[in-house]
Amino acid sequence: MRSEALGGTLLTKRLALPIFASDPLSSVAYATQEILLVLTLGGLAYLHFTPWIAAAVVALMTVVVLSYRQVVHAYPSGGGSYEVASTNLGPSAGLVVAASLMVDYVMTVAVSVASGVDNIISAVPRLADYRVPMALVFVALLSAMNLRGVRESGRAFAAPTYLFIGGVLIMVATGLFRYALGDAPVSESAAYGVTPRPGDADLMGLALVMLVLRAFSSGCTALTGVEAISNGVPAFRRPKPRNAATTLAAMGIIAVTMFVGVTTLALITDVHITDDACRLTGLGGDCADHTQRTVIAQVASAVFGSDSVGFYFIQAATALVLILAANTAYNGFPLLTSILAQHRYLPRQLHNRGDRLAFSNGILALAITAGLLLWGFGANVTSLIHLYILGVFTSFTLSQSGMVRHWNRELRTETAPAVRRGHRIARVINATGAVVTGLVLIIVLATKFTQGAWLAVLAATLLWLMMRAVRRHYDSVAAELAVTDAHSELAPPSRVFAIVLVSTVHKPTMRALAYARAFRPDRLEALTVSVDPEGVAEVRSKWQEYDIQVPLTVLDSPYREITRPVVGYVRSIRRAGPRDVVAVFIPEYVVGHWWENALHNQTALWLKSRLLFTPGVMVISVPWQLHSSRRADRPAGRAPGAVRRGEPAPPGPSGGEPVGGHDGPA
Repeated sequence: MRSEALGGTLLTKRLALPIFASDPLSSVAYATQEILLVLTLGGLAYLHFTPWIAAAVVALMTVVVLSYRQVVHAYPSGGGSYEVASTNLGPSAGLVVAASLMVDYVMTVAVSVASGVDNIISAVPRLADYRVPMALVFVALLSAMNLRGVRESGRAFAAPTYLFIGGVLIMVATGLFRYALGDAPVSESAAYGVTPRPGDADLMGLALVMLVLRAFSSGCTALTGVEAISNGVPAFRRPKPRNAATTLAAMGIIAVTMFVGVTTLALITDVHITDDACRLTGLGGDCADHTQRTVIAQVASAVFGSDSVGFYFIQAATALVLILAANTAYNGFPLLTSILAQHRYLPRQLHNRGDRLAFSNGILALAITAGLLLWGFGANVTSLIHLYILGVFTSFTLSQSGMVRHWNRELRTETAPAVRRGHRIARVINATGAVVTGLVLIIVLATKFTQGAWLAVLAATLLWLMMRAVRRHYDSVAAELAVTDAHSELAPPSRVFAIVLVSTVHKPTMRALAYARAFRPDRLEALTVSVDPEGVAEVRSKWQEYDIQVPLTVLDSPYREITRPVVGYVRSIRRAGPRDVVAVFIPEYVVGHWWENALHNQTALWLKSRLLFTPGVMVISVPWQLHSSRRADRPAGRAPGAVRRGEPAPPGPSGGEPVGGHDGPA
């Protein structure tokens, strides 16, 4: 796609919702489950806390959505939390947000895909042994779709997201209708008891509070991905801020409705789920062979029937949308890394768009990192979930704190009463968000740190340090390359000393000599390395036969090295004339197929890599295209995957091969 076609990739609200909000929408499939898994550590006695915890999650979701609507309007350029924190709290705070979000985006892909695979296994238990390969295949498919472009991926992912929303809402309505008629659905695990973990049976005081807070922090996974819309404002159609804010509000309403509905049905159907199936009582079989279905699977089975079309529809839609929920990260992560690369905190390659106007390098980096996590943790949701949500609440807290400063600055200059009133209301919303999300961040750290969250903290810290190091490098390079005295920089060198490297006298050598003469250097000579007396004699003979009017210098190399004598000779010339420039001409030929490179040595690469580190030395490649490279240059005849590379004509006599790619030692 041409660069000017970028405007055609902008999104309507209908497409933006599944692209940017699939993560928070799909998290209702496991947020309730994570609350129940923590509460059942103490058996069934603490399940009565579930409604209160769910209510706290809903209140938090409302505050966060309202807060990010302020961000969307105040910072529509797409930086989101990173831009807010950098502008109002300083670059270091902005990098903390960026590092936290990058870790969280990677975890979004890993957790979403692993949870989707879990739901597939709930419907087809015999696939349990293929958990990791399935997860990796799904990551590869997601990456391929996103490499096609934002709009194309949105079209592919829109239908499953809307089918999931419709299916869950129908399930909730059906279950509540049956409950109202006195025919309450009952889950398959309702008859099972739960044996408390040792020490968790009769918790009191602070221990009970910590258990409830831990369940709350696990339920806060429902909020992951909320900030993605604020990062993706530039991808919306005009008016961008208003469309993004509307999409954010729609996402919040739908996510809260589904979360409340699933949690209510889980309590009505009396779902019992544990971290270890062997703590379930009344199984009547070997607990090691028992595969627990997910909460949403048990609810769907209770409402529609275990082998009904409705059950399989919910499972298929849930598995699909959970896998596609990773698409939120596939849009947020590349956008964020592109902005960071533009600000010189990450390699500049991450700022470049690919052929389909997507940030291809960011997509590939995300896919590789998430794939390694899934492989390392066995695609296990319970293991991965402890590394989750820490980063997102770090960004929530710093972003909302930065917005408070933003409104304070605006109020100092604004005089219109109506506008000031709006700024004050926005400041109250953001201040509330900062306090609430800050408390949740403390809770998450306190309850999950020793269970694996320390890995997320370590990863974010290393990212923060790496980005600062990258910025220092780019700043130092920019300072070193800046023109300080244009007159002196444009001053020509005292003399130009040209050297043509010779291995044998053939067409590439003759072209290199002619090209070097065209430069009209102050001094020109040919240079060869003697690793074989017979080869040197042949070069001298050809030199005289062809009457080449260029001095030929022969360097002795008793240890059959080529690179070291050449580099030493060039440096000796530089020492003799520090203001001189040495131009080294390297004849090399170009092959047309990748496998032909393997038939020749790569002496030129070694020579270039060594000479480029020598001040005052210019390295000039003089290519000679073989017939195979000319054939490969034709679009119809070029073999798939064929590459054309310069092959050296090294400055040592080959004694066998007619063209400079001999197999002698470099």
